Amino acid sequence: MNLFDTLAHQLHIEWIYLSAAFAAGLLILAGFAVQRAVAGESRGVVPEEGVSLRNLFEVIIEGLGDLGQTTIGDDWRKHFPVVGTIFFFVLVSNFMNLIPGIQGTTADANVTFAWGIISFAVYNFVGIRQHGWKYIYQFMGPALWQPHIGGHHYHVRLLAPVFLPLEIVLHFARILTLGIRLMANMFADHKVVVIFLGMVPAMIPAIFMGLGILVSFLQAFVFALLTMIYIGQALQEPH
Repeated sequence: MNLFDTLAHQLHIEWIYLSAAFAAGLLILAGFAVQRAVAGESRGVVPEEGVSLRNLFEVIIEGLGDLGQTTIGDDWRKHFPVVGTIFFFVLVSNFMNLIPGIQGTTADANVTFAWGIISFAVYNFVGIRQHGWKYIYQFMGPALWQPHIGGHHYHVRLLAPVFLPLEIVLHFARILTLGIRLMANMFADHKVVVIFLGMVPAMIPAIFMGLGILVSFLQAFVFALLTMIYIGQALQEPH
């Protein structure tokens, strides 16, 4: 049973829109809550006591920021909003898949491939903006001959006819790998939890629920990490 599917039939829309809107709403509310906590008397300087939503967000964002600085470089702050949006939306949608009666959008191929396309478009846009038309050099293989003629340094890529079509295919394949990995893992994890909830006592599904939370976090992390790696590669100067 999927509550969003039931509501979608009554509203004559796809359940994905309702699930995505619910996930976005949760993130917006969480963002306002964290903003309110940071804007308190301490102005965000003093952390809150114990485990709180603000502390959780700060730990996750700090960890992603350190990773972004390592994989993207000094300009990581410029690209972090996109990566952070992808991570938190995928994470919340993954957690929704663990709740019986509702379903997150990451269990649907249309959504996972859409995020793959977004990641693909972002890192290629970053590469084109950084290098201009020279960005295509990253798809043409190494410069095996670098003559210096007339005061200019040229990079002759003799293997370009081989590398160019292969690299283009491999780059487009990233959309498939991102989408399939996320969808397959979350669909399988959701089904396992639902099946065990209906077959065995409450304590046994709790174990799989804990594993599901770990898998949900790891899948969101991997998706964000690969996006950062692709952005970092796009920013590199081709050789």
